[in-house]
Amino acid sequence: MRYREFWQLVDEVFGPAYGRTLASDQVLGALADRTAAQAIEDGVEPRVVWHALCDALDVPDHRRWGDDVNRQAPPAR
Repeated sequence: MRYREFWQLVDEVFGPAYGRTLASDQVLGALADRTAAQAIEDGVEPRVVWHALCDALDVPDHRRWGDDVNRQAPPAR
């Protein structure tokens, strides 16, 4: 996942205004008590940050990948 894709998912899943607020204000224990935005700035892999944010906010798997079906993980068997 690229940085651009991370921010695109933030906008799609949480909405542009609320998503950016979450990324800059929500402190995540899984990211060493940093916000998603701080972790991204510190060089943490965007995919790791995305999963930490989704886990903290209980985002269901089917919503984690936004609107692009090509971005979604294959269904579990």
